Amino acid sequence: IKISRQAKANWVEEFDKRVNPMGREYYWLTGKFVDLDKGEDTDEWALKNNYVSVVPVQYDLTAHHYIQTLNSWDFNG
Repeated sequence: IKISRQAKANWVEEFDKRVNPMGREYYWLTGKFVDLDKGEDTDEWALKNNYVSVVPVQYDLTAHHYIQTLNSWDFNG
């Protein structure tokens, strides 16, 4: 088990047009995974090297640097 950070990587999405057995068209999502991060402390490195990767995550997109600016705006009129 490796405690890791999330690698800087992304999917380049492509859509493959297909036809199902009933003759209806549909699109299958495919693509390529691009790993831009070669660090040995990343989840991608751990997985490629047969480790279980544990990545502690949080989700907060607050633009803390902008709060003071917004608080200076006059919303009352």
